[in-house]
Amino acid sequence: MHLTRFEIDPARRDARRLLASPHRLHAAVMAAFPESCEEDSEGRVLWRLDEGRHDVVLYIVSPGRPDLTHLVETAGRPTHGWQTLDYRPFLDRLTSGDRWAFRLLANPVHNARPVDATGRGKRFAHVTAARQTGWLLRQARRHGFSVPEGVHEEPDLIVRSRRTQRFSRHEHTVTLATAVFEGQLRIDDPVAVRAALISGIGPAKGYGCGLLTLAAVR
Repeated sequence: MHLTRFEIDPARRDARRLLASPHRLHAAVMAAFPESCEEDSEGRVLWRLDEGRHDVVLYIVSPGRPDLTHLVETAGRPTHGWQTLDYRPFLDRLTSGDRWAFRLLANPVHNARPVDATGRGKRFAHVTAARQTGWLLRQARRHGFSVPEGVHEEPDLIVRSRRTQRFSRHEHTVTLATAVFEGQLRIDDPVAVRAALISGIGPAKGYGCGLLTLAAVR
């Protein structure tokens, strides 16, 4: 597995075009890999945009090593290129009881009860911060970690950048509700956490959701 960091230059016209459509950006990310490397027994290709005040950074987790030359030429900063690291040593050293700072951009949703003979319910987005927090805590239990309480006896996390995007895909309009979760977590099941880091959390992974990343607690 590999972890890649790539800086996008939002001043470039092609970069702005990509940033306006998760569908187009997904295609650009997947163009960095041969089809045989898009998904294997180790994991799948995940990506996430981290948008700051002055910069936009694309993170990719992937079984194979990407070639982002096409993105450097159209949307990147040519003097920066991209940086790819072997992710496996980090994954292997995760142990139960470890505490990490985390970030996750996700599509928090719930399924309504089935309304027809197919037995399939309709998917709805959680749109309030409280419901999105509840969704994240349920996902945490499923994926082998917990969120400790902070100083006010509330989960040590913040929900940021809550937004709804609409973009075109194959002549249809896609509506995508996302939120960024940041805070601290404690690893309870290292195997499950490793699986979450390489396979993602929640739906809409093809649209840049689901990539969980960890960093040292400051």
